[in-house]
Amino acid sequence: MALFSSVRVEPVASKRDLRAFVQFPFDLYLTTKEWVPPLRRDVFHTLDPDDNAFFQHGNIQPFLARDAAGRVVGRIAAIYNGEHIARYADATGFFGFFECAEDYAVAEALLGAAETWLRTQHLTRVRGPVSPSMNDIAGLLVGGFDREPSLMMPYNPAYYAAFLERYGFARAMTMWAYYVHKKYVRVDKMRRGVELVKRRYPNLVLRTIDMDRYEEEAATILSIYNEAWSENWGHVPMLDSEFAQLAKEMKQVVDPKIVFIIEDAGVPVAFTLSLPNLNLALRHVRDGRLFPTGALQLLARAKAGGIYECRNLLMGVRKSHHGRGLDAILNMATIVEGPAAGYDACEMSWVLDVNKPLINALDHMGAVIDKEYAMYEKGMG
Repeated sequence: MALFSSVRVEPVASKRDLRAFVQFPFDLYLTTKEWVPPLRRDVFHTLDPDDNAFFQHGNIQPFLARDAAGRVVGRIAAIYNGEHIARYADATGFFGFFECAEDYAVAEALLGAAETWLRTQHLTRVRGPVSPSMNDIAGLLVGGFDREPSLMMPYNPAYYAAFLERYGFARAMTMWAYYVHKKYVRVDKMRRGVELVKRRYPNLVLRTIDMDRYEEEAATILSIYNEAWSENWGHVPMLDSEFAQLAKEMKQVVDPKIVFIIEDAGVPVAFTLSLPNLNLALRHVRDGRLFPTGALQLLARAKAGGIYECRNLLMGVRKSHHGRGLDAILNMATIVEGPAAGYDACEMSWVLDVNKPLINALDHMGAVIDKEYAMYEKGMG
């Protein structure tokens, strides 16, 4: 039996609607201590066609669900990704920003509204959740609900998966978040493997990112990333403008001591990018606002050593250097240098279930699975 006798879903059509769209998760997760609030300004930025480079090739249509009394009980966004269509030509659209009360009637109405909009874009399949793309916050949490998410990773209630499956979605891909702590990592075993790689390829040089040449370094990382990830499931290369936007945002929080580049005879061929897990500080800014006190709380937590973990966000090796063990060098650098820089642990996420070489490497070093995420898909016949 539905909790809400009447559910009305309408597109976000005003600034007031947009504020309600951003506000809803704060109401939904009011008593959920594991949920880490996003910064409201970041959500507004993501949904703003004038600010977000995603809109250069895509479109996002947000919707709100309200009950008979007019109270917001859910939200969703239907997403058209032009770069995905150009790459795959599979008529697949996306949904994201999905949040709803624990009532299937709300989920059904929201998903139906998103599908209806996607059909107007001549799309025949829907996949998600992505907010708004695989290069952003992506996936549904399906295991690990009793733990906080790391930076730029989603959190949601367990009932979301059941709602999606009841609606007709099936799991399309599983992704894992691995956790590595300095106490349990098999450093000696890793070091032996790295020394073997270095003996085989003596021209390899490991260095940290040069912040004095940040834009140039960012362009190098983008080039390696797009090549290295080109055959990964669902990957869509970032436009230069999208990566420039991301690089600008990251510059404010990047710690150069945990961003590494490998050069072969002076040519960059691999990288790994980790960021401080700011969620350890953001969890204390419960209203998602930097002002008047949020920024002070973040600064105080950071200075007090409250950010003691990092998240390994991206790693890439050029195809010419696949199979040479460069990932072992990068992982070793992150695990060894991380604690020296104040990060006792690192989340390696997310890892596609089909990426067996990386999974084997993580198991080998002593990493453990901490959370499970999934992408869902269905046809829109």
